[in-house]
Amino acid sequence: MYVSPLLPSSPLVSVTIPVWNGALHIGEALASVLAQAHPALEVIVVDDGSTDGTVEAAQRVADGRCRILRQSRSGPAAARNLGVAGSRGALLAFLDADDVWMREKLALQMPALLNDPTLDMVFGHYVTIGDGNGAELADAARPGYSLGTMLIRRERFLRVGPLSTRWRVGEFVDWYARADEAGLRHAMLPAVVLGRRVHEANLTGREREARADYARIASDAARRRGRLHRQPS
Repeated sequence: MYVSPLLPSSPLVSVTIPVWNGALHIGEALASVLAQAHPALEVIVVDDGSTDGTVEAAQRVADGRCRILRQSRSGPAAARNLGVAGSRGALLAFLDADDVWMREKLALQMPALLNDPTLDMVFGHYVTIGDGNGAELADAARPGYSLGTMLIRRERFLRVGPLSTRWRVGEFVDWYARADEAGLRHAMLPAVVLGRRVHEANLTGREREARADYARIASDAARRRGRLHRQPS
């Protein structure tokens, strides 16, 4: 197997899990990361001011590869940025506290990324899962452009910059637009790598605030791209 000279043969993968009042599902999410076969793994759970026993639920599952950081309530983007800042890995990955990784996620994505030094990040498909304990599948697989399906080279993430804390939702949409403008190259794997839990608390696409944020993100991206296109060649 060809390995990029920019990365060791078994690079450390740093996984950030932001969580706020997620005691019900954080254990399952964390366990799905710790079950990955990749040997070089660090997991950073960032508690975003929880009041429901989230930290204790995470501690019951955590092992020596895990750290728990705490911050006052600042939102998921700030929590993810804190996790990245406190991480050491050459590769970065993310998971929401109510979702789960499929057991083969890193085993599938690592070779795809390491075998092609021109790739900056890889994604995979996702399925929705029910709101109960256990990852029962609820529908067919779909391509997932999201933080939970992404594996990215650290220096490429840092080149784009941190997730914006400006947005109530949609911070990844904003980040991905900036990544595209920076010329990052990606691949979408056909395999399912994520179970995305759908429940009332995360149906943000129906909220007026969410629609407003997405519209502003699109407007900002259009303005940036207009400036790029006006630059002399």
